[in-house]
Amino acid sequence: MILVTGGVGYIGSHAVLQLLQAGHDVLVLDNLCNSSPVALQRVARLAGRAPRFVRGDVRNRNLLDKLFKSYPIQAVMHFAGLKAVGESVREPLRYFETNVGGSIALCQAMAKAEVFRLIFSSSATVYGEPDRLPISEQCPTGTPTNPYGQSKLMTENVLKGLAQSDPRWSIGLLRYFNPIGAHESALIGEDPHGVPNNLLPYMLQVAVGRLERLNIYGNDYPTPDGTGVRDYIHVLDLVDGHLKALQALTERKGTHIWNLGTGRGYSVLEMLEAFEQVSEIALPYAILPRRAGDIAQCWADPGKAAQELGWQATRDLRCMLTDAWRWQRCNPQGYGVAPIKPALVAAMGAQLPVKTVPGMPSVGGSPSGRSFSSAATHSRP
Repeated sequence: MILVTGGVGYIGSHAVLQLLQAGHDVLVLDNLCNSSPVALQRVARLAGRAPRFVRGDVRNRNLLDKLFKSYPIQAVMHFAGLKAVGESVREPLRYFETNVGGSIALCQAMAKAEVFRLIFSSSATVYGEPDRLPISEQCPTGTPTNPYGQSKLMTENVLKGLAQSDPRWSIGLLRYFNPIGAHESALIGEDPHGVPNNLLPYMLQVAVGRLERLNIYGNDYPTPDGTGVRDYIHVLDLVDGHLKALQALTERKGTHIWNLGTGRGYSVLEMLEAFEQVSEIALPYAILPRRAGDIAQCWADPGKAAQELGWQATRDLRCMLTDAWRWQRCNPQGYGVAPIKPALVAAMGAQLPVKTVPGMPSVGGSPSGRSFSSAATHSRP
């Protein structure tokens, strides 16, 4: 059995689905502070069987001890944590307590139960401002510009020290770049609470009329079109990397770091134009000053994961955007209401009917000269 902390969230729910489909028994621990239990109901529908679910906090040692005593847990995928960059600046102690403290409590419970295989959901934010591109695992970690990134780096250091102190540990640190997309069924996807912090979810909500326009923060970066460049990866490719890393750790001890990205960067304006082509909707946008803490460009060298895990991303940008748009079209209010014609979603494929969003302007400023109708914030690494 695999324990998945934060398994009701965006990446976690897709991981739970793939684990179930791969034949694993799964136990999910999630406090539902930023997720909906509807996601697990839909995972069960897709997998044909349900994971075990316990509502609780990863910081709760007593609860963790009970879980390890009650279930035959063999390994852990650790997604639980807070992830909003702006919120982390306002509430740094909450982020350190949850992300670092929760990871420490989890490892203490694992050690007590003699479970030593762990996959940690880390982030490319630990590299800070890169001094060279693409970013490989050999690049030094930098100084993250916000408490969220700092909490990821602090947790990595805790886990490295843990593995050095006890040779029984097998720990995978997976440094994500920018996960986007959704399951092709449109039954599970990203449903951020409040205003989205990342580019594509923001664009999607503009496209369905929930937000007014896309805000592009900075067009004077040293990039080809002046907007920030990021490496976007399909969430299903990302999760596939988790399963391959989990398998690899059965034969590896110590701490192992793998970048999970595509090795290709796209600017904000390139993302905007690509999304227009997929959605056939023109998104209104505004150019605003740069945000503090944003870097100019960031993309991965995923060669180590290819060599050691036999993993590489296979879905291109159009697939990522098509799957994400299908999810949003079928779930305009996220998990808050039933999906539109759920029995037909899987059969509809990419060719969903496109309609103009009511109340959205038919023309606007476009980087390509075409009309636009949506808005989104700049994604961070």
